[in-house]
Amino acid sequence: MTPALETALKADAERLAAALDVLLPEVPGPERRLFDAMRYATLGGGKRLRPFLVLETSRLFRVDPACAIRAAAALEMVHCYSLAHDDLPAMDDDDMRRGRPTTHKAFDEATAILAGDGLLTSAFEVLADPLTHGDAKVRSDLVLALARAAGPEGMVGGQMIDLQAAGLAMDIGAITRLQRMKTGALIAFACEAGALLGHAAPQLHEALRGYAHDLGLAFQITDDLLDAEGSAAEAGKAVGKDAARGKATFVSLLGAERARSQARLLGDQAIRHLAPFGAAGDRLADLARWVVDRRA
Repeated sequence: MTPALETALKADAERLAAALDVLLPEVPGPERRLFDAMRYATLGGGKRLRPFLVLETSRLFRVDPACAIRAAAALEMVHCYSLAHDDLPAMDDDDMRRGRPTTHKAFDEATAILAGDGLLTSAFEVLADPLTHGDAKVRSDLVLALARAAGPEGMVGGQMIDLQAAGLAMDIGAITRLQRMKTGALIAFACEAGALLGHAAPQLHEALRGYAHDLGLAFQITDDLLDAEGSAAEAGKAVGKDAARGKATFVSLLGAERARSQARLLGDQAIRHLAPFGAAGDRLADLARWVVDRRA
């Protein structure tokens, strides 16, 4: 990771944490445990890749930072809700996330379910609020795009396929479709949000869609490599799960070296999509290189 990218990621992560702290306040009363679990699920660190993409693409179109950070926070709420639910025993059954106990281990399963529900619905409340954008159509477009990305034709549908993957005959096409839904859809929204907030021209919107598509697949291939070759200390969560469950992945189908080469190819393709932005797209290009080379 370049020093400039590291600095930008850290600065945006700090801004995001401050925004989430306000949007998800500590509250008194019997519902306090719910809010505590929602805060635990969202304020525990992480790469914050998706919010960074919202903020960085928003900067391309000179979007008001106060608007962009709200859209970034809404997306991170949805992402963190999905992690809290995915970690449950009925789903991926994970005990560790981001180097600490998962939400259902820190609280309990019922509270983790409700925390996820609370984060998902709060995300759409944030997007629909006029503080996120003065143009009601922009707010509506953001809500629609995130609903599609997170719903049955996106992340949730991808998770359903993933739960059945060990018993399905999955080729490269099927794995690519699964990951485009489960992981890529939210990454695509992260890039699209900046374009929607900034009233981007159609050709620039399309350039960011292409970037997001290739970046999302490169990210997932690297995730598969980390699960196959990395350590729990590096990843902050259990590794080796896919092989243990007999699930087909990019690594199991292609082999580690071919998978790594494919990730690099996708990273290069993602960078080429940024050509219309010139030097303004340099940080997004650096991010694509880091996604391919990351160790966590």
